[in-house]
Amino acid sequence: MKLSSNSMVNGQPISGKYAFGVPADEGHVSLSSNLNPHLAWADLPAGTKSLVLICHDKDVPSKGDDVNQEGKTVPPDLPRVDFFHWVLVDIDPSSGEIREGEYSSKVTAKGKSGPAATQGTRQGINDYTNWFAGDADMGGDYYGYDGPCPPWNDSIKHHYIFTLYATDLDSVPVEGRFTGQDVREAIAAHTLASASMTVTYSLNPDVPA
Repeated sequence: MKLSSNSMVNGQPISGKYAFGVPADEGHVSLSSNLNPHLAWADLPAGTKSLVLICHDKDVPSKGDDVNQEGKTVPPDLPRVDFFHWVLVDIDPSSGEIREGEYSSKVTAKGKSGPAATQGTRQGINDYTNWFAGDADMGGDYYGYDGPCPPWNDSIKHHYIFTLYATDLDSVPVEGRFTGQDVREAIAAHTLASASMTVTYSLNPDVPA
C-alpha cells in the first residue's frame, strides 16, 4: 500500500499554505490559507472496502502553562501528546486521491460544518475544537481539516503524520461528533494495511522546520 502527495514531501517541512497559522509580519502568528494537501494512494490490499485518513501532530505540549507566553519557551523535555488535525472516514478506495483544497481552503472561525462531507465521506472533529473552547470569536466544533499552528515559542519542530488506513468496513461505525480516537478504536480490528507520510512545521524563528 502506497501513499503519495503532490503537495508535500515525506520527511520535509510542509508549506505554510497548508497551515492554519504562519509567521506574522507583526506579532507572532497570522491565519493562513489552510488548504488541505493533495494525497493519492495505490496498491491497496485485496478486500479493501473503505479508507480512513487521520492526520495528527505527535508533539503537542501536554501542559499549556508556557504555550505562547511572552518571555517563556516550551521546554523540549516536556511530555508530548497527540493533537488531531483531520479525521476522514468512508473514503471510496476507487476515487484514487484527495485533491488539494477539496476539503479545506481557508480558516473558518467557529469551525467547518460536519460530519457529512464531499463524495460520501464523513469528517470527525479535530482538536481545535478543544483548543478554542470558550473563545467567543473562535469557539465551536471544528470538523474536517485544519492545518498546523504549533506554539510560536516551542523549542522543537512538530511532526504531522498523515496516515491512510485500508479497512474491510463499508462504513466506519462512528456517528455524529466523533473524534480521532473514536475512529482509531473503531477500525483497530478492521485495518488491512496502512501507509503514512510525515512532515514538519514550526512557527518559532529559532527552530528550523
